[in-house]
Amino acid sequence: MFAVMGTPPLPVLPDHRVLMAEANLRDLGGLPTSDGRTVRTGRLFRSGYLCDLDGPSLATVEGLGLRTIVDLRRPDEAEQRPHPDLDGTEVVHISVSADDNEFAVLANLMEFDPEAIPGPTLIADYFRNSVRTRLDRYREVFDLATDPDRHPLLFNCTAGKDRTGFVGGILLRLLGVAEDLAIADYLLSNDIRRPWLQKREDRHRQVIADRLGVESDDVPDEQLVNTRAMMWCHADYLTASFTTVVDDWGTWEAFRRDGLGIDDARIDAFHNSMLT
Repeated sequence: MFAVMGTPPLPVLPDHRVLMAEANLRDLGGLPTSDGRTVRTGRLFRSGYLCDLDGPSLATVEGLGLRTIVDLRRPDEAEQRPHPDLDGTEVVHISVSADDNEFAVLANLMEFDPEAIPGPTLIADYFRNSVRTRLDRYREVFDLATDPDRHPLLFNCTAGKDRTGFVGGILLRLLGVAEDLAIADYLLSNDIRRPWLQKREDRHRQVIADRLGVESDDVPDEQLVNTRAMMWCHADYLTASFTTVVDDWGTWEAFRRDGLGIDDARIDAFHNSMLT
């Protein structure tokens, strides 16, 4: 749906990795690595917020046996949608995105000047700057996520697509998963959340139609570019992070060692625990 013109299609990932669609909860494992191994399941999980879960849904999360949840949300988000109490699980709050991040800037601009905003560029900048200017906010996240003694570990944000998608993409690349597979994992959020996303997009379309004085079906696609930029995952976004890693650090090895501060002993332990 959002592939770049002229690029080959991304691989389709197995949907058994999706554990709960309503929370965008899925296992990070199950993917092959470039050296012929496979990322173990049952060790690392990613999701959106979990506060609305009950009954069988809550039992699914409890059944993961989580030792650690890394909450990437800002304090106000965590307060509005707190995690459920899970026995034996430590919740570590690490706010990785400031209130004035590029998503917030785009949302504000859309309200006051919807015609003059390069929405896709702003969101690509968000992913680029997660490597270039926000990496200090993420180092503790990756320190926890690469520590086998912290597993099983779940990391999450509100929707489980952007902050969570960045962390998931970097972890998969550190494990040796090919870039196209890591991007396909990121884009899986579109399929999991598609009914909710389509309803939100339809509401935005109606708001624009009312502003333009036209029927909803007559709203031009260009009027929805910024809405779609904010709501949907696009391959270009995570690619911006990956490209910045190489542009700024030269190699993934240098980024891992000097950017994230993950030493050789830690990455070896991480690989030994996560790869089979």
